Amino acid sequence: MEKKIKSTLRKLKHKKYEGFLLIIRGIEIGIAAGLLCVLYRFLLSKAEEYLYRIIDYVKNSPAQSALWVFLAAALGAVVAFIIKRVPDAGGSGIPNVTAEINGHVSACWWKVIIAKLFGSTISVFSGLSLGREGPSIQFGAMAAKGVAKITRADSTTELRMIGSGAGAGLAAAFNAPLAGVMFVLEEIYRTFDKAVICMAVVAAVTADFISKLFFGQGTVFSYQPETIPLRLYWLLLLFGIIAGVFGAFYNTFMIALRDLFRKIKKVPQWIKFIFVFAVSGIVGLFLPQVLCGGHTMVQTLIEDQPSLSVILALFTAKFIFGAFSFSSGAPGGTLYPMCVLGAYGGAAFAQAAAGLFGLGDSMWQTFAVLGMAGLFASIVRAPLTGIILVFEITGNINTLLPLAAVSLISYAIADALGNTPFYVSLAERITSGENAKNDSRQSEKILKTYVIPVGSKLDGKPISATEWGRHCIIVSVEREGITVTPKGDTVLKSGDTLVFMISRRHFASDSKRIQDLIEK
Repeated sequence: MEKKIKSTLRKLKHKKYEGFLLIIRGIEIGIAAGLLCVLYRFLLSKAEEYLYRIIDYVKNSPAQSALWVFLAAALGAVVAFIIKRVPDAGGSGIPNVTAEINGHVSACWWKVIIAKLFGSTISVFSGLSLGREGPSIQFGAMAAKGVAKITRADSTTELRMIGSGAGAGLAAAFNAPLAGVMFVLEEIYRTFDKAVICMAVVAAVTADFISKLFFGQGTVFSYQPETIPLRLYWLLLLFGIIAGVFGAFYNTFMIALRDLFRKIKKVPQWIKFIFVFAVSGIVGLFLPQVLCGGHTMVQTLIEDQPSLSVILALFTAKFIFGAFSFSSGAPGGTLYPMCVLGAYGGAAFAQAAAGLFGLGDSMWQTFAVLGMAGLFASIVRAPLTGIILVFEITGNINTLLPLAAVSLISYAIADALGNTPFYVSLAERITSGENAKNDSRQSEKILKTYVIPVGSKLDGKPISATEWGRHCIIVSVEREGITVTPKGDTVLKSGDTLVFMISRRHFASDSKRIQDLIEK
């Protein structure tokens, strides 16, 4: 035990080459995450391509249509078997990464990668309304964990690599490196750590570069937003309120439906999956636009510019089918379908505002972009990530101010309604469920960084005045670029960066307690 503590303290002293080593780690993560996510994007594109080919071929024949529904049901049984063998491969994957970063679970990286690749590809081929970004984030995290295991990184570095890999996965999925970095800080890691930022930036840029080598440099969404007249800026307030209320409803509805699905324990899991996949097969025969992530709906909105009634109909169908697909726990993401819902909601608002308030008919693309950011901010509760993400996937800087306004308003409304953020709710269910497990390296120590915010009750108090816990100690206090040796009478100030050494065995509980102490 004493040797391990001394080893950890030596890491704090030898910072001469730290920046160089973080860059190397970032490149390793970016290459591994980028290549894996490229493979995943390729498999999904082929799965979606062949799905629509099959639907076009069988839809005019009752016998062939029935055979397709039977095949979809059989694929549901296959996915159920995969999830039973590797539970960590189910669902979006983002809550799993968050739970691992917080020390609640420890997934087998190579099993998750293999199971998620097969399970998610099959789910998309079967038409479930699921996207690529959640699994891409988990792929990035697991690829980074694999690199950490192979190179025998210590526990602190491994957790930093997992968080950075998650950002690299988002960057590769959406061609959005800045959003990948911000997602790590705002949603996954939830603290300011210079080492994580450095590693995450390099990993995200590297993964984005690799993704663009294969898929080109075009943006994910090809909207051409226009500048909103200043006299109509009050519409941003109204739209932000609507997005915030709907985001809160979305969270409540999706989580409640998933809980309901899991509470039906009399029905075996494999039968549930067969039912969900069979329904997906049927939906594909009658309403193929709502299948998969929503690429077809995006094309419909851009090319056909449908009427308000058609937009609302597709919005409702996508929302219901998306909730149904998500509730099953099948491997697949929710961010891309969420962006599609936001785009349709914004387009519907713009068309209604055109008739009621004189908004220009061509402004629907602008509000489609704002809808993505507003819905992301209210559902995920990460407004900065939403603003940057939508800016990067649309490639238009003219909407930056309206993006910020709508995102912050919708975020404030959803937060005021007392609604738990979407991925936080899912992570809480993972940490208390059967997926939770202990890590094998319980005796190791982990370095975790926390920043004391303005207004914290710790501001002005000496270190000894706070009960931090028996299994963690403050090993460093960084203040205005200067490292202060922590003593009992050291007075803490807002803006201080505290470096804790925490026992891996108690990391999950101690890390949460320290975070609560700092934020109060």
